[in-house]
Amino acid sequence: MNQANIASVSLAQPLEDIADELGRSFAEYGFAVVRDHGIPQELIDRAEEKSKAFFALPEPVKRAYKIDGGGGARGYTPFGTERAKDAEVFDLKEFWHVGRSLPRGHALAEFMAPNIWPDEVDGFRETFSTLYDAFETAGGRVLEAIALHLGLDRQFFAPTVEDGNSVMRLLHYPPLGPEAPEGAIRAAAHGDINTITLLLGAEEAGLELLTKSGEWRAIDVPEGALVINVGDMLERLTAGTLRSTTHRVVNPRGEGAQRSRYSMPFFLHFRPDYLIEPLESCVSASDADPQPPISAHDFLQQRLREINLA
Repeated sequence: MNQANIASVSLAQPLEDIADELGRSFAEYGFAVVRDHGIPQELIDRAEEKSKAFFALPEPVKRAYKIDGGGGARGYTPFGTERAKDAEVFDLKEFWHVGRSLPRGHALAEFMAPNIWPDEVDGFRETFSTLYDAFETAGGRVLEAIALHLGLDRQFFAPTVEDGNSVMRLLHYPPLGPEAPEGAIRAAAHGDINTITLLLGAEEAGLELLTKSGEWRAIDVPEGALVINVGDMLERLTAGTLRSTTHRVVNPRGEGAQRSRYSMPFFLHFRPDYLIEPLESCVSASDADPQPPISAHDFLQQRLREINLA
């Protein structure tokens, strides 16, 4: 399996120095790797420990945190629920979602349900509230670099994602049992719906992207780094200049198949009321016809229906 030649940059550098390297990687591959992202390793380690503790709880205890009719937006989604768009079988994973906590009476409260928290894991709420904020800060810095690359005001994205419907997912891919359906993989080929995704925990082999020439390429990630990828909303906003690339998590072979895999993606979203209208500068540089304007909320609902979550 060839490695994708995606950018790997340090976020500790001045953004002007890395913006174009990041932007070119997002245009070609839809992906980049970011080091020195500012999320403390101690917090990452603690979060992984709390995530493992939750997924180790008995099935009935976890299922008590499943919110019927919530589309999986908060709390627990059991193994075998989510299915990639057009996939025949479900993905081999279970997950927990933490979203934005809005004060009562907030103008966007109708779009974001309150979080729920498991009582069985000490420090769960505090750890993941802190990690959510840290992800958001790192994501904001990446968006500044993208704005610079696109020739926009550096702060262009700040108001578009303020109070956005961003979701942090704690993922557990259990060891592969003999009962896994034929053809199922840990995460079938899919594109992300949101603006950008920041992924922690991709060091273990398995994450692959689909290149423009139709080849699957592995993504090599240094310990503790973030994998960043462009989501469908940003692709639409940039009229395809930045690519939302199809990617998957394949099953390991040999001993790796007997181990659980854990990861934590943060799906950074625009505000629900933000109108995704292709940028003029990107439209004029693109061959594709621009998509009509659509609110971030309507776009999200449309796509969630396609993947069995709404």
